[in-house]
Amino acid sequence: MLSVHARRVEANAPLANASIFRVLVVRTSHSLGNTLFMTPLLQEIETRWPGAEVDVITRFASAPQVFAGYQSVRSVLVMPKQGLRHPLRWLRAFRQMRRTHYDLVIDTDLRSRTGRLLLRFARARHKLGFSGRGALTVAVDPAGAPKHAAHFPVYLLRQALGDTSHNYSLLSLQLTASESAQGHGRVKQVAAGATTPTSRGVVGVFANATGPKAMSAQWWKQFMRVAEQHLANYTIVEVIPAFGRSMLGDRYPAYYSSDIRALSKFLSGLSMLICLDCGIMHLARASGTPVGAVFTTTDVEIWGPYGPGASVAHGDAEHPGEAALALLDTLPQVSPAAA
Repeated sequence: MLSVHARRVEANAPLANASIFRVLVVRTSHSLGNTLFMTPLLQEIETRWPGAEVDVITRFASAPQVFAGYQSVRSVLVMPKQGLRHPLRWLRAFRQMRRTHYDLVIDTDLRSRTGRLLLRFARARHKLGFSGRGALTVAVDPAGAPKHAAHFPVYLLRQALGDTSHNYSLLSLQLTASESAQGHGRVKQVAAGATTPTSRGVVGVFANATGPKAMSAQWWKQFMRVAEQHLANYTIVEVIPAFGRSMLGDRYPAYYSSDIRALSKFLSGLSMLICLDCGIMHLARASGTPVGAVFTTTDVEIWGPYGPGASVAHGDAEHPGEAALALLDTLPQVSPAAA
C-alpha cells in the first residue's frame, strides 16, 4: 500500500501534464545487469515523452554502448567505480550533471547513497524517487512495487503519473536490423569451426559467474556431458568471459569480445544461450535471445530472466547432471523427449 504522500502524488498526478523535455536517470551501479535493468525505464520514457532528451548517470564503464540504440539518450555520464580513488573523474561527471537544469530527475535505486547525493544536488523541477530518499518533490512508497529489479523503476514512474498498469517491457539494447544481421553472420563463421556442425541451430554456453554463483570446471564438465546428449542436433559454441579464457577446456568453437555491443550482436544470432545467473544472461535477453539459466543462490523473482524465451532451473554445486536435466526439461525445443 502506498504512503499518504504517495497517494496524494498519485491523485494529483503532478507529472502527467507537465512539460517534460530534459530527464536525468540516476543509477550508480557498476554492473552490467543493473545497467540493462534501466532499459525498460528508457522505453517507458520514450513512449510517454517522445520529444524528450535523457541523460543517464552511472558507474558502469560500458553504459554508453548499452544505451547507444536509444534515440532519446543525449549523454551517458560515467562516474568511476571508486570515487575516492579518482576524484577528478567523479567531479567531472558531477559538474556535467549540474550544467543542465532538468525537468525531471529519477533516482531509481532505493539503497544507493551515491544516488541520494546526486539527487540532492541535481538541478530539477521534479525529483522523483522512493519514499525516504530525501530531497524529493515526488515520493512513492516502495511497498507495493513489483519484485523484479527491471520493473522497479518503471513502477516508480508510473505511480508518480497515476498509472497502475502492470505490463513491463523486455530488456533491450535496441539492436538495428543491420546489427542483428552482423551477429548472425559472425555466429555462422564461428560455428563453422565445429568438428560436426549441424543445421538445426547454434547454442551458446557462457560458463562464468561471480562469487557464490560461479561453478567449478568439474561441475561444467559434468553438466555439459549431460547437455551434449540432448543438444546433438545443435552446434555448441562457447562465449568467452571478459578475462579471455575458456571455461570449458577449449572443447568448442568460441567467441570473445570486450565490446558489449559487439557481444550483443553475436548473442542475437544464437538459437539460445545456456548460462548461470550473470550479466551476460541479461545481455542475451536484451539482444532478443532465448536463455536457459541455472540459478543456485539468487532470487529468480528479483534477478531472473523474464518474458518469452526465458527459462530457469534450480541447481547446486553437488548435482550438475541433475541441473542440466532440469534445465533441458524447461526447453521444449531441446527437451530430452524431442532429442
